[in-house]
Amino acid sequence: MRQVAARLALFVAAAACVAAAQDYQATGMVLSVDRPHRTFVVSMQEIPNYMPAMTMPMEVLEVEALDGLAPGAIVSFTLHVDAHSSHADRIKIVRYDNVQQDPFTASRLKLLDDLAAGRGPKALGAGDAVPDFTLIDQSRRPVTLSGLRGKVVAMNFIYTSCALPNFCLRLANNFAVLQKRFHQQLGKDLVLLTVTFDPTHDTPEVLAKYATQWKAELPGWRFLTGAPADVRKVCDLFGVYAFANEGLMDHSLHTALIDRRGRLVANIEGNQFTPTELGDLTDSLLKAVR
Repeated sequence: MRQVAARLALFVAAAACVAAAQDYQATGMVLSVDRPHRTFVVSMQEIPNYMPAMTMPMEVLEVEALDGLAPGAIVSFTLHVDAHSSHADRIKIVRYDNVQQDPFTASRLKLLDDLAAGRGPKALGAGDAVPDFTLIDQSRRPVTLSGLRGKVVAMNFIYTSCALPNFCLRLANNFAVLQKRFHQQLGKDLVLLTVTFDPTHDTPEVLAKYATQWKAELPGWRFLTGAPADVRKVCDLFGVYAFANEGLMDHSLHTALIDRRGRLVANIEGNQFTPTELGDLTDSLLKAVR
């Protein structure tokens, strides 16, 4: 937090040079929320011609502006800067919007909406303890969530036949970036779990080949599969839905972070975040008091 405070001090100092109040449109991922102090910490994307991407606390004028914010939420907001201070205004949570429009996908997405509305398994919420589960990795070794207690766990869900660069490939690339950024902690304090929702095709051997594409290092980054019923139970925990569609799959996108005590911290839907934002959220969990 000292580094964050230093960045904020530099930012406010720079703001003092501004002759008149200005508004900037900003986007980022929420890392934490402090309602008593009316602030939230956000991993911000670059604001062109103004400031680089950085992590910093943002003040709001009214505590109600923080309603609905939680770690992992993607937000857009107006950054108001005058000669003496700055604050975030008009904060909006950016919901994931799948832009595919073909009729088959549209019908599947409607089904997804129906399930999300309460007619399917209820996903865990932030703060919930994640039930134990066991799957097998690309080396056919069992992986039990309870066996990772004491470590931060990041999970995402893919299938290896997905060819769209902004879907499963993007989620896998996010973990490749995390693997590089947290190389020293990987396997010790941080474990990455990539779960397939297509276990019929994605055998351990298929996942092992896929893992080499990302230079995944065991035991830090493990690709999981298992019996279809077991995989389905894990997917249901995080609200992951996947349906076969003419040889491919329509599916939701989820990335989850679990703290050292096995509690869900964030379940991020979609792909509208950067690897840096995900890394900053992960870093905040690694630095949290054990």
